[in-house]
Amino acid sequence: MLMVFVTGGSGLLGSFLIPALVARGYSVRALYRQQVPVIQQADKVEWVEGDLRDTILLRTALAGVTHVFHCAGLVSYAPQDEAKLQQINVEGTAVVVDACLEQASHVRLCHVSSVAALGGPSVVRKNSWGANVVVDETAKWDLGAGHNAYATSKYFGELEVWRGISEGLSAVIVNPSLILGPADWKRSSTRLFRYAHQEHAFYTPGSLNYVDVRDAVEAMLRLTFQSEVTGQRFILSGGTVPLRDFLLQAAECFGKKPPTVAVPTWAAETIWRLEHVRSVLTGARPLITKDTARAGRRPVVYEAAKVETATGIQFRPLAETIQWCCASLTAANQPSPGVVIAS
Repeated sequence: MLMVFVTGGSGLLGSFLIPALVARGYSVRALYRQQVPVIQQADKVEWVEGDLRDTILLRTALAGVTHVFHCAGLVSYAPQDEAKLQQINVEGTAVVVDACLEQASHVRLCHVSSVAALGGPSVVRKNSWGANVVVDETAKWDLGAGHNAYATSKYFGELEVWRGISEGLSAVIVNPSLILGPADWKRSSTRLFRYAHQEHAFYTPGSLNYVDVRDAVEAMLRLTFQSEVTGQRFILSGGTVPLRDFLLQAAECFGKKPPTVAVPTWAAETIWRLEHVRSVLTGARPLITKDTARAGRRPVVYEAAKVETATGIQFRPLAETIQWCCASLTAANQPSPGVVIAS
């Protein structure tokens, strides 16, 4: 029987991946830190408590394991988290890779990276709202460019996986865009739905790339179990949409008033600078950073044709994802921290 090990089970992606693995009849072992995540099928999982960077723990936890899904990672643009990003996204990945390599039996790894780890554009393409930079898996990382700490940590995390591949590890890398799904109202991408629900008046011009968490999980399962491909990366992205359109659809789905006032560029630039000063003086996390203020301002489209060809997956339309998320969040009477609804 296949034994699967999962890191990041309490995150949005992991909380949908684990029930999907259990439903397919796999034995699942998963890592947690403080408390067992409240997710579907949690009682059918062998939970291991510990830190991702504990080399002895990881080596022991992978005994008998045939497949590993490394979903754990920190997403943060706060200056205070730069060291944590290095520890979790780079050092933690290195420990996972080494633990996989040290197993006597064959272990296959699916590493969850991010589109943030991709490099420069492949082509420029025009669409209904202007010119877009199109990025695919052939993009090259420019070491001389001004990358933020999060993107840099995900890129160097990928390098650890490539190192493992060069040493004989069977592995695939997935690079998801913004993963959408119903989860903790105050965490992850679900905060966008919360923002729409609270009827805020302002929005920032720009666009976002998205993928339904169910599609991300299905793509990962197909790449890991139904394919023998190794040493390749795959973008997971269902499409691109202006942020205002996304918030409009979400607000309408909740029966709320959508945001109508665009925040000028000069205002966003002023706000993140003031927040930076406040953060330095008080030690508090900034509500907005330079990276979040500028996110989506340069339209980028992440091309997912490669994974569609390799797996046959068809990504859900955004309207279907928004309807599902809004219905699930409403049924759960959000906000309700710590509860994840899986289907």
